[in-house]
Amino acid sequence: MKLHQLHLFARLGIALLVLVLLGGFVVSGLYMRWHYDARDGQPGLTIDDIKGHYHGVNAPSPLISALESGHPEDLPEPDRDALLEWLTSGANLSLGYDDLDLGDEAPAEIIAAFCLDCHSRDAEGPDAYAQLPLEYWDDIQPIAHATDIAPAPIEIIAVSQHTHAPSMAIILTVLALLGAMTRAARPLIGAVVLLGAVGLAADMASWWLARTNADFAYLIVAGGFMYGASSMLIGITVILDCLIPAPDPAAD
Repeated sequence: MKLHQLHLFARLGIALLVLVLLGGFVVSGLYMRWHYDARDGQPGLTIDDIKGHYHGVNAPSPLISALESGHPEDLPEPDRDALLEWLTSGANLSLGYDDLDLGDEAPAEIIAAFCLDCHSRDAEGPDAYAQLPLEYWDDIQPIAHATDIAPAPIEIIAVSQHTHAPSMAIILTVLALLGAMTRAARPLIGAVVLLGAVGLAADMASWWLARTNADFAYLIVAGGFMYGASSMLIGITVILDCLIPAPDPAAD
């Protein structure tokens, strides 16, 4: 049986259902970003956010790392040393941030003088980075401290995989069967299905392997991408095959 041989209503229904399924993949991707975002103390979804969930991460203060790497380049060494001493003092950083007794050597004053040209909300120019403003203590606090992320409890990982593994495998199985019913070349559909299956297996296995080796987080990302891309490609193929009219038998 081929999809294009079904009644128009059936083809439209299948196309709509697959479209809803693909929309669910998009929302799932957004949720993953919101769920893991900023676990490492930095804005945006990064590989350290994934490592933190499955393996745990002990990340140094991003502000200390930037200063130690020589950023910003025009910051005088005495001022750089003063900022590093403040960040590594072990005291309550908020109390020393705008210490009036320090005058121009207060961290707030140094940051205002050498950082806000690029790190302010209205910064402009080729070196501007308004996404990371440093105008107020509330902006600086998240990047001033080291980040120690504990991995998710193993019970949580097990429950999550108990839900995701069967449902994701069933979804790809259904898409594979629908894809085989399209007019697309079956070897091509088979290759895409195999790619998605390998990606899903690698993704699920790496949830556990990453507990002992954080580098398996890269395989989680790669496997998830392979599964998602394969599912989207087959889904789009099914939708198109349902919407493109069947060839006229008389013309054949």
